[in-house]
Amino acid sequence: MDTVPKDRAEAKRCGASHYFTGAPCKHGHVALRKVSGKCVQCVKEEAVALAPSRKSYFDAYNRSEKGRELKKDYYERNTDVVKARANARPTEDKNRYRLAWRAANKDLVTADNRNRKRRHREATPPWVTLAQRNEMRALYRVAMQLTRTTGVPYVVDHIVPLRSPVVCGLHVPWNLQVMTRDDNLKKSNKHV
Repeated sequence: MDTVPKDRAEAKRCGASHYFTGAPCKHGHVALRKVSGKCVQCVKEEAVALAPSRKSYFDAYNRSEKGRELKKDYYERNTDVVKARANARPTEDKNRYRLAWRAANKDLVTADNRNRKRRHREATPPWVTLAQRNEMRALYRVAMQLTRTTGVPYVVDHIVPLRSPVVCGLHVPWNLQVMTRDDNLKKSNKHV
């Protein structure tokens, strides 16, 4: 505290952002004060008190048309930064968010699973034999086993995607491969 200016005028003269008088503020806090005159502890307590109303305000704003437009515009201008920030988040946070989203959107998750199964069914030709179907099931079991043993999520990927603007593949054993979920997400629906 010895290096901090002792009053507001001194802080302004030397260009400091804070000063310390040693006297309590009107709420009894003996703490640094901003050059604007506010006690740092009072500012913290105000922020905590306003947090619930600020959260509801920003939640409503983010759901509004204007908020969505601005967020979309920001994302388009800063896609790389947004993706880097999202990738830098700890895995536990990502998993917690994913589980919360799935719990809040059970209907969407169910619909997505049904669509995926329907796409597989429609992409499976009628001439696929029982042995080939068992071969495909075995690949899914391998992916589950690898996930359990390594702790890294593995999935079954279609080498030639079932849905793609270029070409659409079939759900057959020779079009399937086991790979990590991260690699599968990078590949997306591209024919590599």
